[in-house]
Amino acid sequence: MGKKTVVVGLSGGVDSSVAAYLLKEQGYDVIGVTMQIWQEEDSCTVEENGGCCGLSAVEDARRVAQKLDIPYYVMNFRKEFQKQVIDYFTREYLEGRTPNPCIACNRYVKWESLLKRSLEIGADYIATGHYARVEQLPNGRYAIRNSVTAKKDQTYALYNLTQEQLARTLMPVGAYTKDEIRKIAEEAGLLVAHKKDSQEICFVPDNDYAGFIKNSTGKTIPKGNFVLADGKVIGEHQGIIHYTIGQRKGLNLSMGHPVFVTKIRPDSNEVVIGENEDLFVNTLICDRVNFMAMEGLDGEVRLKAKIRYNHPGAECVISPAEDGKVRVTFDQPQRAITPGQAVVFYQGEYVAGGGIIL
Repeated sequence: MGKKTVVVGLSGGVDSSVAAYLLKEQGYDVIGVTMQIWQEEDSCTVEENGGCCGLSAVEDARRVAQKLDIPYYVMNFRKEFQKQVIDYFTREYLEGRTPNPCIACNRYVKWESLLKRSLEIGADYIATGHYARVEQLPNGRYAIRNSVTAKKDQTYALYNLTQEQLARTLMPVGAYTKDEIRKIAEEAGLLVAHKKDSQEICFVPDNDYAGFIKNSTGKTIPKGNFVLADGKVIGEHQGIIHYTIGQRKGLNLSMGHPVFVTKIRPDSNEVVIGENEDLFVNTLICDRVNFMAMEGLDGEVRLKAKIRYNHPGAECVISPAEDGKVRVTFDQPQRAITPGQAVVFYQGEYVAGGGIIL
């Protein structure tokens, strides 16, 4: 048996750089790849945008590969990123939902496209710098397991990876805390040891989602009415892409007390306004379900579920609904359950599966 080959997705950040270092130390043949996904040809724009996929990321990743003495390539995934992430992101917002583009990027670009291309060049595995772990369970299935540090856990955004993808995935960073990762980088002499983490969505660098959607679709977003639950008009909104469930800021409504977006109705172009207590519900339905630790769902199962990335998770029962959908019933009502976001199920430390909230 020769050495196994692993392609590490290098973003130019400390986590993926240390992933490459750790795997090399473990005896793998490591190849570094940066995924070129930015759409701009203009290098100034790309440079400013940075993030995990700008030109500065390529330079940092190249230096890391040089330091580790591993081959390094930049692979072009612009077309896949445009279709699977940007088009999806804009479509969801235009339909009054709040998408999570990182989930789509993980499944369809970082895994589907990168894995396919890595296998074509003879690799056995792909690896990333995610704070998560991949394990094979006693039932033979592969599952994502929480990282050792709850503070940086990134399992939520990985719930929809397939069994085939997980079987060929390594995630060495999940066994460490962020501080430990920075220390390893420092000791290995990696220049990115103290590079700050990127926060915002990589293709919307200024966090102006509405501006991005207008520019990328060329559409004029019509204004509409703010209404109460009974249909009473109380003001004019700036276009549904500006709002998300639970939002309080930027409504410019003088109601004499704080009010919140409780529902978005794309068909009538209305944004429903209500009180904080109107945001609490205890059931949701999700579709596009992917099971991970579990093979499927026959009856009711008690689990924990997260309804957004930074949600602590809440006890619930999941049960089959019509057409392959899943009903989630929480023990306690949850605030601001948002259509378009993912609901992710956990069995202990393992991701059981998840879907998109309807």
